Formats: sequence, structure tokens, C-alpha cells
Amino acid sequence: MGAVETLQELMRRIGLEQAEIAERYRLLEWRDEDARRLNQAAGRMSAAQAGFIEKLYRHLDDFPAPAALLGDQTTVHRLKQRQLEYYQRLWQGPYDHDYVDNRLRIGLIHHVNGVELKWYLGAYRLYLEQMLVPLCGEGDDARLFSSLLKAVFFDMTLAIDTYSAAQRKALEDSEARFARALRGAHDGIWDWHPGPDTLYVSERWAEMIGLDRVSLGQTSDAWFSRVHPDDLPGLHRAINAHLHAESDSIHHEYRIRCRNGEWRWVLSRGVAEADRDGQLRITGSQSDIGRRKAIEQQLYHAARHDPLTGLANRLRLDELLLHTQRQLHETGSGQAAVLFIDLDRFKLINDSFGHLFGDDVLVEVGRRLAQCLRADDHLFRFGGDEFVVLLTDLGPGTQAEHVAQRILERLHQPMRLDERTLVVNASIGIASLQASIDLHDALQAADLALHLAKQAGKAQFAHYSAGLQASAQRQLELESALGQALGRDEFVLHYQPIHSLDPEDPRMVGVEALLRWRHDGRLVPPLEFIPSLEESGEIVQVGDWVLREACRQTRAWQQAGHRHLYCSVNLSRRQLQQDDFVDRLVCILDATGLPPASLVLEITETHLMQDSNATLGALRQLAALGVRLALDDFGTGYSSLGYLKRFPLHMLKIDKSFIGGLPGDAELAVISRAIIGLGHSLGLAVVAEGVEHAQHLEFLRSEGCLLAQGFGFSPPCPAAVLERLLDGAPVPVPPPGGPAAALGASPAAGRQ
Repeated sequence: MGAVETLQELMRRIGLEQAEIAERYRLLEWRDEDARRLNQAAGRMSAAQAGFIEKLYRHLDDFPAPAALLGDQTTVHRLKQRQLEYYQRLWQGPYDHDYVDNRLRIGLIHHVNGVELKWYLGAYRLYLEQMLVPLCGEGDDARLFSSLLKAVFFDMTLAIDTYSAAQRKALEDSEARFARALRGAHDGIWDWHPGPDTLYVSERWAEMIGLDRVSLGQTSDAWFSRVHPDDLPGLHRAINAHLHAESDSIHHEYRIRCRNGEWRWVLSRGVAEADRDGQLRITGSQSDIGRRKAIEQQLYHAARHDPLTGLANRLRLDELLLHTQRQLHETGSGQAAVLFIDLDRFKLINDSFGHLFGDDVLVEVGRRLAQCLRADDHLFRFGGDEFVVLLTDLGPGTQAEHVAQRILERLHQPMRLDERTLVVNASIGIASLQASIDLHDALQAADLALHLAKQAGKAQFAHYSAGLQASAQRQLELESALGQALGRDEFVLHYQPIHSLDPEDPRMVGVEALLRWRHDGRLVPPLEFIPSLEESGEIVQVGDWVLREACRQTRAWQQAGHRHLYCSVNLSRRQLQQDDFVDRLVCILDATGLPPASLVLEITETHLMQDSNATLGALRQLAALGVRLALDDFGTGYSSLGYLKRFPLHMLKIDKSFIGGLPGDAELAVISRAIIGLGHSLGLAVVAEGVEHAQHLEFLRSEGCLLAQGFGFSPPCPAAVLERLLDGAPVPVPPPGGPAAALGASPAAGRQ
């Protein structure tokens, strides 16, 4: 209702018709001369009224309630202006029907804003007191004041009527809202006297189940006989708990049978009390909650199923694993198994065709997996491209393996999606589920077996064994210790000599620094910890330590008389990606005093392929410093000749896989000869790795490769051992039988 309609409603309630207004004027003995007197004095009262307004607001500011309503200074200024206009109207009139409407409207505004009547009348009292000063005196002034009182108290009666009518209307509106709320609740009402077993239900209660109230009967059997047998014990327990003061009220959900035989979910609420005669009485309501229950069921299903494939998800997997485990425990027999399935190289599909296409692949994979299972088996999407199969009621034999094999064969069949044909493979880990095993252990066991299948070449399945768990535990412990190795000073460097093959000057010209980790009294092989350093990112800090230590040691050897010696250090991809790597290397060279030309940084073709623009910039800065760059293991990767031309390289290193078969393997000989020739034609020094036999040296010298390293000269060794090699006689040519016996090292160890 708008303000105008509200005002009209209040006027109707007050009954302020024209006759009523005239009667009030007569009651106050209002005359035309009263209006004239006020009008004539209005001008000289302006200052007094303005002063009253200021005093009024200062006075009201001392009281919390009106002060809170006044608000900020802008609001106060606006209110003062309107207040002044209000009081000026007392003097200026005209005192017509518009005057009455104005006063009623102001009274309504005061009521809506929460201004209590005491503040309204208090302001009038102060006003009259303030007006008395300029009006004090005999004769006309007194009569003038009398006229003013008439006008003021006429306004007071209007205000009082406005307040009263507004309060009555608010009360009626509240009662109407309460009545509408009851009707809108749409609940059924019930009233049960357990003693005589009499039951009253409202028409709405009966309508919920498609019956009329009379046909139901008047005993509790009309109610309880229709409750679902599975829900009736719970309803009785809820009622009894309340009757025994174990709950404040009855609040229970259950199913009740309708006239057509369907079951409807309802909620009953009620409280028990004793009537005047001391008889126990329970009164309550019944609400139809069928729609809410349907939504709950939808949410329950959504929470336990994957929205993409429609398969059950991890939450449902946990529930069924627990259920299966209980069954195994109760029966004491039977077998179950978990299959952990991961698609091989699924990331390549997403990267090549986009995630939407990848989603279509996952949906098709889920469909094919379901076709491979028995009726009692369960399929879940574990997350991403991972699926889990729960095989229950397994008999003796290899049924789990048969299911896994069917899955591999079914997935391998060509898949036609969006006019594309592709083949999807998967790796599968299998773990048995036992009554005594922890559910998470079962999944972990299957996951460990999955990784074993991945490591074995993918597209196959593998079984869990206790050894896998022990191996994973050892790897975890090793990685945990690895994270503390640098702080504990457990890293050391071994150095492998790099020799000149010039017959006239066969000496050691350089060393390659190789990282070793001393842990629990043994040297951990690099392949066991370098990948972990790379993955964790700690290779950056460790790599800086390697550079600093290698530069320091090499400079010490140079100062001991081996000025020609250079040091070669393998560089990690993560190190090269650091924006400040070149600056850090400059600091290391400055701190150790090693000339930049005495440092060779070895990179692989993988470094050059990844983020090549940024890599090119960093390598050019290094070359500008005078640091030399070597391409390690050339020929084992993509072997792009474009890299050799584009990047500022100084050396090529021939991988030991090519050297090992020389000179008997004709193909390896051709490849090695081509690499050496290519390096020389580009002005690059060529270093052969893995040199172990005299035949290797003969081939390399014949092809003009005059730098080599390998077990034929020395395995990687600590700095103290290398110093003895530096101070000894020139290294002899390895004997035909191989260098192992001569140097006391095992050729099988390889270069690490």
C-alpha cells in the first residue's frame, strides 16, 4: 500500500470528514479572527521560530533515541528546514482541508520512522515555551497566544488520532499476516489423546493421502496403520522419546500410504502437554516433504556419481569398499579385488585435440569398461583419466586377470570419435581385497601395481606384492632424506678425467664433475636421486652448489700448476630456466676466481627443444661471458642440425652408446664418423664418452677425435684420487683386454 492509500485509510479510520473537522473547530472556538491574528504576526515570529528549531535539536541530541534517528548533518539540516516550514504553517495557514492532510501526513511519517508520541508532544511543549517570550504581555498578545494554543492543540488532536489509527492498523495487519501464514503453510493438523486413544485430524491432513477426514476413523490406528512398516518403529521411538522428556518435541520423517497405494514422505511435528483435567494430549502438524525428499535423492545421486561419465565416483567407491569388506568379514570366505586403471599418455590426447574431445574419449572409455564387467561388478571414475573396478564374489583362479585382459583388449580396439580414429591403451594394477585390509591400503596397493605396469612398458596389467610396498616406502624415505642432504653436507663431487688423444701430448686436459650422495654409509647412484631433485625443484639449489664446488676445486688445481685444466658440469633444465641464473653464475666465477673459459656447461638436446627462445637468450649470455657450451649425448635425441647452427655451442659429446660397439659395429662406426665430421665442419671440439678399449682409441684417433673420457682412463673418482692422476705419469694406452684389470674398476659400472 502506498503513502496516499495509507493516509486515506487512516483518515477513514479516524473519520475526519468535513463535518468532523468543523466540529473540532467549534470545540476549540476557532474564529476567522484567530487566523488573521496568526497571519499578521507570522513575519515577526520568524526569528523566534528559527531559534526554537536550533534549541529543539540541541535538546533532542541529549537523548539517545531521537539522536539515533537524526543521522548525519545533511539529514539534520534537511529536517530543520522542514520543521521550520511546519511551524511557520501554524501562523500562515490557510487552515483548510489541505492543512489537515499535511498534518496527518506528518503524523504518519513520524510513526513510520519510529518517533514515539512523547517526543512529538515534548517538542510542542518546548515550542509553546519559546513562543511565550516574544508574545509576553497583555491585551492583544494574550489573545494572540490563546489563538496560537487553539491551533497547536488542534494539531495535537490530529497527531494523536494518527498515531492511534496507525497502531490499530499495524495490529490488524499483523493478525492478517499470521492468518495468511497459517493458510500458506499447507500443513495438516492432528490432535491425539493417548489415554482414550482418540485422534482428530484436519481435512488437510486427510487430503495429503487422498482421503476425507470422516472415512479415516477416530483412533490412532487410522494413522499408524498407514505408516510404512520400515518407518513405523522409528515414529514410535520419536513419540516415546518426547513423552519421556528425552526430546523437546516430536520431529520425525516417514512414509505414509496414500489411497492409491503410493507412499508419500511426510514430516510430523508435535508437542505433548496435559489439559485442564490432567489428561495427556499431543498436538502437532504433518507436512508433505515429497518434493524435498526427491531433491535429496537427486543430490545424493549427484554426490556419488561423476557428472561427465555418469559412473559412480570416489565417494561411492568408499561406501562399496566398506560394504564389500563387511561381507567378506561376515562370510569368512569369498574373494574380491580392486583394479586401478590409468589411460596411457592421455595428456597427449588433451594437448592434441582439446579437453572437450578428451571428455568424449573418457565417456567412451567408461562405456567400454562397463561392457567388460559382470553384473555384480562395480565401475568407478576415480578422477581425471583414472578408473577403478571393484570385482566381488570372485571364485578361485584368475578371474581378476581375465577381466583385466578383456579391458586391455577392448580399449585397444580403434575408437572413432568426431571423425577421428585413435587407439587408447591403459595400464592396470590389481590388488586383492581382504576382510582384514584397510580400504585405503587396498587402493594404494592397486595404485602401486599400476605404477609397476607403467614402468614395465604400459598397456599391461601387474599384480601387487609386498615387495612393491617396501620399495615405495624405501623410495619415500630416500626422498625425505634427499631433501635434507644439502643442509647435512652429504653431497660430494667425483671427477672423471677428460684426456687429449694427441699422440704427442697425451695428457689430462679437463674433468667432468659428477654429483654423488653419501647416505647411510653408501654412495647412492645418481639415477636414484637426480630425477627426484628435478621433480621437486631442489636441483636449482643443489646445482648451484655443484657449480660453486666444481669451480673452486678446478681453480685450486690450476693454482697447483695445472693451468690448462678445465671443468665440465652438467646443467639442469630447471637451472637454465631461472631468470637470474647467469647472474648467479657470474657471482660463482667471481668468488672462486675460475676463468670463464675454464668452465664448460653441458646441456642436452631436450634443453634446446623446450622454451627454445628463452634458452637461446640464456646461452648467448653465457657464451658472451666466455663460458663454453657442450651438447651432451649428441645423437640420442632428435639430433636436429638446426640446433647446432642456431645455438652458440663449442663442443659435441658423442654418447657412449655409439662408442661401445666400435669398431666392430659398422652402423655405429658410420654414425660416430658422421658426428665427428659434422663437429669438425662446424668448428666444434668433439669429445667421445665411454672409451674403454684400445680399439676405441684407435678408431677415434683415425677419425681425428682427440678428446675422450671413460673407464679406459679412469672411473669418476674423488678429488683426492684425481690429484694423484694429475701428478702422475702420462696415462698409458689401455691394453687390448680392456681397462678394467689395469685400473681396478668395473666396466659394467658405466659413466654416472
